[in-house]
Amino acid sequence: MAKIKLLIVDDSALIRQMLTQICNQADDIEVVGTAGDPLIARDKIKTLNPDVLTLDVEMPRMDGLTFLRNLMRLRPMPVVMISTLTEKGAEVTLEALALGAVDFVAKPKVDVSQGLKAYADEIVGKIRMAAQAKVKALETPKAQAITRQPEGSAHTVMKKHFKTTHKIVALGSSTGGTEAVKQLVRTLPRTAPAIVIAQHLPLAFSASFAKHVNDATEMAVALAEDGQPILPGHVYIAPGDRHFLVARDGARYMCRLDDGPPVNRHKPSVEVLFRSVAQNVGGNAIGVMLTGMGADGAKAMVEMRDAGAVNIVQDEASSVVWGMPGEAFRLGAAHHVLSLDKIAEKILVLAE
Repeated sequence: MAKIKLLIVDDSALIRQMLTQICNQADDIEVVGTAGDPLIARDKIKTLNPDVLTLDVEMPRMDGLTFLRNLMRLRPMPVVMISTLTEKGAEVTLEALALGAVDFVAKPKVDVSQGLKAYADEIVGKIRMAAQAKVKALETPKAQAITRQPEGSAHTVMKKHFKTTHKIVALGSSTGGTEAVKQLVRTLPRTAPAIVIAQHLPLAFSASFAKHVNDATEMAVALAEDGQPILPGHVYIAPGDRHFLVARDGARYMCRLDDGPPVNRHKPSVEVLFRSVAQNVGGNAIGVMLTGMGADGAKAMVEMRDAGAVNIVQDEASSVVWGMPGEAFRLGAAHHVLSLDKIAEKILVLAE
């Protein structure tokens, strides 16, 4: 079987050396070249024809985002960003994902002595996944302003009749999910049911991700806080260092955050969120599994199904990686398998 041809683009010679050593240890990956800046990378892409690119965001002569934008427009290919886990790094990385990068990993620490194997396993796994991911040419997006209607207007008034409980949408996502979530909520009105989200992201990215989602929708979006009531018209996103659970207090639903160990190697874990929804929301829940690598949340989505929830999984054609939704489908958890652009409409129908 042919090896994955990898080109490493980073302005640090030491980082290039570290990544080369890590990736060449994998039996199925071959580092065919390295480049110290995007202009060198551009020429090497033409001559080496790599399958996957790792790309540092902060580069000389041409910044990484400009290079990525040109690459995805002219020669789309799988790109894994090498990112700093800072607020600035989060903004740039989320923009890179919006431009078409498949995923990201943290920049390796030069002085790391412990945890190198875990880092190596992560980056090798993401390169393998990227080689199989669906990559599309970058299109110039049409401007779409989100008009937030004033409270109390005809468009935003909630139904006044009393309900002991509301519908809740429980959503899990990973690789490709930052853009998929934004696309899903873009057309949802303020009258939509509450959405609780476990997206695999580090803590440093959480606030930036919530802001990006908030800018894309009429719904009110924020990071979940412990003890916070869950209300219609709101989106609650798990912080990157806590598990997110839905608890019940009489007729009300509330956010609970937990600092327990990672589940399925993730924190937040979709498994934890979905299991709490199965136990505490039951038939009032709508489960949604979007694009993502691995199987986190698939078993708990079966529990949601058994508790009376209606579940939707993103189809393979529109997923960047059909790992999590594919596993949920294989386990029989899905009632509906839909393309990403059809899921919001189905949520509104199910919430009636």
